[in-house]
Amino acid sequence: MPSRNYPEHDINVVFDYIHSIVSRGHVAENAPDEMSFLNRLFSALPVEAVEYGMQFLHGRRDLPSSCEEILPLFIRFTNLLEYCEIVEKMEDIPVLPTPEELQIRIRMNQTLDELEKPFCTPLLGYKFNKDIPSGKIDPASLPSGSGRNTSNETGAEETSHTDSSPNQPTSSEAQDESSSSLHLMNDIAPVFLCRDTLRTALFYEEKLGFHAAHLDDESMPHIRLRRDNIEIVLASCESEELVSAFAQVQELKHKKGLYDLYIFASEPKMLQMELESSGVTILRSLEESDKTPHKNREFTFTDIDGRRICVSQRLQ
Repeated sequence: MPSRNYPEHDINVVFDYIHSIVSRGHVAENAPDEMSFLNRLFSALPVEAVEYGMQFLHGRRDLPSSCEEILPLFIRFTNLLEYCEIVEKMEDIPVLPTPEELQIRIRMNQTLDELEKPFCTPLLGYKFNKDIPSGKIDPASLPSGSGRNTSNETGAEETSHTDSSPNQPTSSEAQDESSSSLHLMNDIAPVFLCRDTLRTALFYEEKLGFHAAHLDDESMPHIRLRRDNIEIVLASCESEELVSAFAQVQELKHKKGLYDLYIFASEPKMLQMELESSGVTILRSLEESDKTPHKNREFTFTDIDGRRICVSQRLQ
């Protein structure tokens, strides 16, 4: 639930706050559309209904039965507001985060993922469609009363119950069906050749926060490392010829400024501070990349075998 203090009656102030957070960036790609979608739905409501929405925001749940049909709008509105509050809290990054603070930020990231799920999904019989800006909400379909403002323009399109079949796929479903109804490729895992897989696995566990699963394959004994959505396979290599060739290729890549692994992260600053506190060698910090024009916001570190790994911020 939202925790900030909001005015009891002025919903425009609340939407101003939402806009201030969304406009800063670092939010889901469809967060601005969700804000516009909800704002325009509220614009079509009578004053009384908007007032009940503000009461719902302040914790009142014993609303009149006339609010039952528009209760999902109040819930989505509260959901978006809670999302913005967490985004604002995560902007405050501690200089030297404790393990407890890191766990709190991980939980906040997970909460953001859950709060993003309903963004721009159908609501009150309307579906979001930014490609049809001329669509309108029929105020007659909502509780009667004088509107909050005179604008009927909306980014929502009314869902038709007469011209479309319930089994008719949506445009996104049709697009998925035209490409593939089954994902045959789910994840990838780069394979690192190692002289000593146990030594390398121990480094990734103790310094980088990975968890190791020791697996035996008849053709290639290996160790699987996993953290968050990243998976790496360490393969034991006893061929000196192969190890030497691999080392030559790695040296050539490094001379060309190439990396052995590229990782996208939502909060590279937090990860950099974590690795620094673990004693990992940082070759190029975020602070250095921030000073270079036209450079991605990233940092580079090296593992125990000399591999160069780049962590870059993926901007939505």
